[in-house]
Formats: sequence, structure tokens, C-alpha cells
Amino acid sequence: MVREKEISSKASFFWLLKMAWRDGKASGRKLSLFMASIVLGIAAVVSIQSFGENLEDNIAIQSKSLMGADFTIDSDSPPNEQVQQIIDSLGGADAREINFASMAAFPKDGATKLVQVRGIEGGFPFYGKMETTPPTAAEQFRRGDVALVDATVMAQLGVQPGDSIKVGAVTLPVAGALKSIPGSTAIFSSVAPPVVIPYSYIAESGLVQKGSRIDYEFYFVAAPGTNMEELDEKLDPVLDENDADLDTHTSTSERLGRRYENFGKFLNLVAFIALLLGCVGIASAIHIYIRGKLRAVAVLKCLGATRRQTFLIFLLQIAVIGFLGGVAGTVLGLVLQQLFPYVLGDLLPLEVDITFSLQAILMGLLLGVTMSVLFALYPLIGTLYVSPLQALRVQEKNASRSRMSAVMVSLGVFLFIFLFSFWLLKDLKYSLAFVGGLIVTFSILAGIGQLFMNLIRRFFPTSWGFVARQSLRNLFRPQNQTLTLVLAIGVGTFLISTLYFTKDLLLAQAAIEGSEDSPNIILLDVQTEQEEGVSSVITQQGFPVINNIPIVTMRVQSIKDIPVNELRLDTTSGINNWVLNHEFRVTYRDSLIASEILEEGQLASAAEQQEAVPISVSRDFAENAKVGLGDKLSFNVQGVVMPTVVKSIRQVDWARMQLNFSIVFPVGVLEDAPQFRVLTTKVPNEEASAGLQRELVRQFPNISVIDLRQVLMVIEDILGKISWLINFMAFFSILTGIIVLLGAVRTSKYQRIRESVLLRTIGARNSQILKITALEYLYLGVLGSLSGILLSLLASQLLAWLLFDTGFIPSWVPFLLLFPAITLLVLLIGLANSISVIKSPPLEVLRKEAR
Repeated sequence: MVREKEISSKASFFWLLKMAWRDGKASGRKLSLFMASIVLGIAAVVSIQSFGENLEDNIAIQSKSLMGADFTIDSDSPPNEQVQQIIDSLGGADAREINFASMAAFPKDGATKLVQVRGIEGGFPFYGKMETTPPTAAEQFRRGDVALVDATVMAQLGVQPGDSIKVGAVTLPVAGALKSIPGSTAIFSSVAPPVVIPYSYIAESGLVQKGSRIDYEFYFVAAPGTNMEELDEKLDPVLDENDADLDTHTSTSERLGRRYENFGKFLNLVAFIALLLGCVGIASAIHIYIRGKLRAVAVLKCLGATRRQTFLIFLLQIAVIGFLGGVAGTVLGLVLQQLFPYVLGDLLPLEVDITFSLQAILMGLLLGVTMSVLFALYPLIGTLYVSPLQALRVQEKNASRSRMSAVMVSLGVFLFIFLFSFWLLKDLKYSLAFVGGLIVTFSILAGIGQLFMNLIRRFFPTSWGFVARQSLRNLFRPQNQTLTLVLAIGVGTFLISTLYFTKDLLLAQAAIEGSEDSPNIILLDVQTEQEEGVSSVITQQGFPVINNIPIVTMRVQSIKDIPVNELRLDTTSGINNWVLNHEFRVTYRDSLIASEILEEGQLASAAEQQEAVPISVSRDFAENAKVGLGDKLSFNVQGVVMPTVVKSIRQVDWARMQLNFSIVFPVGVLEDAPQFRVLTTKVPNEEASAGLQRELVRQFPNISVIDLRQVLMVIEDILGKISWLINFMAFFSILTGIIVLLGAVRTSKYQRIRESVLLRTIGARNSQILKITALEYLYLGVLGSLSGILLSLLASQLLAWLLFDTGFIPSWVPFLLLFPAITLLVLLIGLANSISVIKSPPLEVLRKEAR
């Protein structure tokens, strides 16, 4: 008996497959375009996911090459006795380095450049290598007294091997061009390119002075079997207490992985939205497809098929389509990921070897089946409630559905979206926010489409001509695609325009203001005795000294009368270690600057005769140090302990390209303390900047000059590459929307042919029908693209207000370029797919009706 049931079950399943195959062959073309929309969405997700895994694996494998050693100890001051004891206990450093930013001069033509000077001693790098041109230059550096100069700088300034470079008081011959070296990234090198010189020349250069930002690095090769995590746990807390830090190659790879993982998560979400958009198209296609199959379902039921069997026939069709879409999308995604290393180039810390990720492949296949079935379930439920009588009578209304089943399907869809986004983001709050934002965006666009149709019905322009009236009626005719197309066009436009507005927002944050008193040149490390000389050089060149900012270095000694050493041991204090270990650079002045807003208290303009000095702290310092108005802090000002009290808290806009400070003292306190100055000026062009830099480097080689315009160019270049990649991914949404549009037109093609015949029967000409179609798609293009742009404008304004806390001046480019381009594209696609509708002979449709 059991055996007979098994045979019967197998026969039933094969019969379902056979029926699904027979029906699918006849209907394959109707659903092929919607499978293409799934293909694009899966390709976008798989390409990003697979490349992200490749990048993570490469970082882990090449972590030693990135660092050049197994682990390092670094500090921004010479190691104290305890740090030196730790270094000695590890067998001594295998190599060491001092690095800092400084101006370098090239005597051949007098050119100057801000560079990162790296004085290296020992066998560094122990992993990876210095890549130079000629290749022998790296070995020549190890043997002799020569320098290696960044290859880009040599190309820009026309420096050749054998020419000289002057760093401070030291002049060395250039052995060759430095193409890459462990410890340098392409992004930072764009601002301060590396120049490598022998360690022994650092002291001779005279550039290590008070106030200079100097990094001391000690490189180690670990003994075989050394556990890096145990080493980190044992030494890092002790080193932190002594203003030093331990970095292992494993922790470096984890840190880099997290940095690029966040960017990957964002791209994954953009790709996931493209996939969801394709699923909206699937749901719409299946809805129209099933409506055309209701009579066939009724006939099957008349012949004895059960509700379950008719349901499973079409479910199997959709599952197969989803699987094939998953296969095609996965293959396309694996091909697309090959382009990412070329696009991201300078943004990556290493060369990425591309391999195929098994996890990404399985994910693509599962996504194709799961999302197709999920989004097709709701229209498929209608087959369960088709009456056999429908084979004999025409029913205009849809078959009824179980409200409970519809609710369960909707919950299943949203649960899947939430779980998948949680898997991508690994954060509950962000996943809920993403799903919530997605629901709001889709709801607004769907609401706009529905409102538009309702308004047309209610305020229909009866006085318009026949063509205009009929084009409007098409927007709410039976089996219309208004909601689907508004969603498809709107979401794609929303993504691209939001990304464009956000890029403008980021650039505006970094932009240099054009007013007369906004500097674009910053001079760092100006010693007190050099102040007059530097100011004189600037004014003699015809430029103003805009700012002359004093800077004093100090460390926190105690917070609320509790010494720092005790706070470091107190794990319950909640105070950030950055506050306890950082060497703060503070200034003194009597007023706020443009990037500051006074939140609490009053800014003390001058020191009063009182026990504690009134200071102003930034909001983030107050939060990290757990202090508020009236709390006491004491600072160690280069050996002198100074008691202070918090009198005001400022909100500081750190994104603005000017000098900002966490701590500000009043005037009349720090004037006699050891200090250095930062001067700023404004030059009109690149030639003037180069001339000023040459003169300053000639007279004051220790000064570092930062040209903010060059920094801004680097930022624009980085944002340009990132936005290009994001826009490329967002293009998947637009392309998916186009395919949904093509599919919607194709799926309802017979309905349009029937309407065309009826219109021609009552006397309409082909030109009139073409105009009706053109106006209909013009309305849809305008409504969808304009809704998307306006919604993105609102989203960007919220980003500016909530995230960036700044004003937002929108660009007109999306309105002037994106809006007409997408509208025209929708119009052309609608017309191109409607030509065959006009050409169909009326007799063809009448015969189909008769059959």
C-alpha cells in the first residue's frame, strides 16, 4: 500500500512537471524579459559579494606584505624607558623608521613638494618589497647614501635618477623612482608622496623639532609559532599606558577588512535594491500572466485537477525561471567582478587576485529561486480560488483570495528582505532602518502612482481632444502597468539622483570657501623664532597673513581630580583611551571661529585671577572624557601641571577645511609656554603657490606647506571614483527598470492589440494610436523620473540635516539631465514596443476572440 502511494506520488509529480513544461513552452517569451530583470539584480549582488570576499581573503593573505613585518611598535615620541625595555625583551627591533611630513626641494629646477619622509634602517621590508624603477634602485638604497622618490612626483617634476633631492639640511642623489613600498597607501601618497632616505640622515636634516609630528616605527619578525593575538593582548595595554602602540599583521588585516567591508555593504544594498526592483516586475508580470491563465486553470479543474495541482504547475514554472535567472545572473556577476580592480585601483591597499567565491555562487542560485517564488506567490494564490464554472462564463473580476494567505505572503516577503539585509549589514538597527526606508520609498512612489490615477478619474478633462483623453484613460485601463512602471522608473531615478546629490554634499563639505579671508595655504611647524621671518616672506610675495595660530602641546593629567594612571586601570569609567593617551595640540584665543557653535556655557575671552583656568572643549571631547560644565581637568604642559575648569562646550564642524581644536584656552595663560605657530595665507593660482613654497623651503626647510586646493583635488578624485562605481551599480536599477518596462509592455501586448482593433473599428487612424501611446509613456516617464528626483532631493536634505549637520544647495544636473534623459528613454521604449500593436491586422484579433 505504501509502495503504491509512492508510485502515485511520483507519477503525480512527473505529470505536474510535464504540464508546467508544456504550458511554459507556449508562454516562455512572455516571462523571458522579467527573468532578465532578475538576472541583472543577481549579477549586481553576486559581483559585489564575490569581490568583497576576494578582497577580504587577499588582505588576510597579504597582511604581512602590507605591513612589511610580522608586527610593529610605533609611537609619536621617542620610546621611554619602559617601551625600550619591551623592545629589548623582544630581541630588539629588526628594523626601525622615523617618518614625518615635510617639504622637499629639487635643486635642479627649484621645484618643491610636500612629501612623507621615511628614514629607514635595517632589512625592512621583510615581507613584500620596494618596487622601484630601475629595479636595482632598491638594492642601491640599501648599500649607499641615496634617496628613493615617489614615481608620480618624479614624473610630474621631471626628476631623473642621478638628480638631487634636498630634505631639510640634507641633499642626496636620487637612485630611482619608488613605485610602491609597504606602509604607504595610494590615497595618502596623493597628498604627501613617500620619499625614502637612510635613517642616519634624519638627525642631520634638522627637521625633528618641537611641535613636529614625528612617528617612530620599530619592525619585528616573529619567531615561528608566535601567537599574534596573545602577543597583542599581553603587550598592547602596557604600550598604551606609555604612549605607544602594537600593531600585528593580523590586526592590520582585520582593520583594513572592516574599512572596506563598510563600503562593500553599501554597494551590496544598492545591488539588492536593483534585485528587489526586478522582483516587483516579476510580481506584476505573474499577475498579468495568471489573469490570462484563469480560464485554462478552470478547464484543468473541470478535467479533475485539484487546487493544489493547478497551483503547483505554475509555481514550478516560476521556480525554474528563477533558477535559470539565478544561473545567468551568477555567471554575469562573476564576469563583472573582474572589472572592479581596474575601477577601484587607487582605493585598494593591494592588488586583488580574483577567484570565484563558492558562497557567492550558491547565494546567486538561491536568490534566483527564492525571490522569484516569493514575489510570485501573491498572484499565484489566485489560482487556488478559480471556479470550474469560469471555463463556461466570463468573469470580469479577479478570483477572490484568502486574506490570511495574502498577509502571510507579505510577511514572508518582508521577513526575507530583513534577514537578507541583516546578513549583509550584520547590524540589527541598520537592517531595520534599511527595510523601513525601502518600505517608505516604495510606498511613496506607489502612492504617487495611485494618487495620479485617482485624480485623473475624478478630474478627467472631458473637454480635451480624443487622443489626449484616450492616453489618460490608458493609465487606469484594465491590466494597466502604471504602478509597476512608476516604481521601476522612480526607484532607479531615486538611486542615481540621491547618489549624485550626496556626492555634491560631500564635496561641499570639503570645498574651500571663496571669500577673501578664507585661506588656501597652510604653513605648519613654524617655530616661534621663525614667525617674523615667515610672515615677512609671505607679505613680500604680495599675499596676506590671514591666520597666525599658536599651538601648545599637552596631555591630560587628571579628570575630576582622578589621575590618568588610575583612570586607565578603571574599566568602568567609560572614558575613551584616546583622551587618556593622546597628546593634544591646543590653542588660545578670545572668540569663536566660523566652524564652531557655542552649545553650553560662556567662552572665556581672557584668564581671570582664579585657581583654575577656564577652558572651552568640543562636544566630542566632552563626550569621550565624560565631562560637563564645571568639571575640573588638569593638563601636563611639557612638565608643568595646569589646573583647568570646563566653562563652555562647542560644537565643532570637523569636516570644514580649516584648523579646529578640541580644547581652547583663553588668552593670557599660554603665551610663555613652549609653542609653535601655524600661519595661513591665500594665493590666487598654482604658479603663485609654487613660488611661495620655493622661497619658504629655501629659507625655512623645516616648515611643511599644505596647498588645500591639491587636497581638494585628491578628495574630488576619490569621491569621483567611488561615485562612479556607485552610479554603475545604481545603473543596474535603471536598466532593471527598463527591462521591467519592456516586459510590462510585452506582457500586456495582446490587450493593447485588442484595444487597437477596437479603436480602429470606431475610426481611429494609426497615427492617432501612435500619439496615444506616446502621450501615455510620456506621462509615465515624467511622473516616475520626477517623483524619483524629488524624493531623492528630500532624502539628501535629510542626510544633510541629520548626518552631516550642514546646509544643502541641490544641483540642477539631475533636473536638467537625468529627468529629460529618463523620460525620453521611457518614451522611446514604449513607442518601439508598440509598433507591432499598430501593425496587427484586426482580423487576427477577431479570430482569436472567436477561438
